[in-house]
Amino acid sequence: MTDTDDLTQRLQTERAAVETLYRAFNDKDPELVHLAVTRDWQDIPLAPGQGPGPDGFKPLLAGFIAAFPDIRITIHEMLQEPGKAAVRAEITGTHLGEFMGIAPSGRSISVRLHEFHTLNGERVTATWHMEDWLALYQQLGHVPPL
Repeated sequence: MTDTDDLTQRLQTERAAVETLYRAFNDKDPELVHLAVTRDWQDIPLAPGQGPGPDGFKPLLAGFIAAFPDIRITIHEMLQEPGKAAVRAEITGTHLGEFMGIAPSGRSISVRLHEFHTLNGERVTATWHMEDWLALYQQLGHVPPL
């Protein structure tokens, strides 16, 4: 194998790990997280009440699935270099279950998501993320319009 082949394989493997992390939402399967991230994965910042690592993330993911049973994360763009991936994505769904103390509203949501992942050649080791939570709360009717 050439260096170019090795690099191509690494990028493909790392891309698959990032895509699997989002597929855990789309497939409603929190166990997929273990295929995407390392045991000591850092999710930065942690959500309120979220524990560290993949096991700390799985209850958060299950809560999203319960609140938005049709949740979907669509990757609009992924930029990569070995060991790093930047993702611009969108979370969509219908609010049919309680979410962070907000009773089901039946409203559709669309939330922008930007994440930066570091990877070890096989799995995600850290994720820095920023979601547009203000837009989510506005869409659910729990924050006055600006």
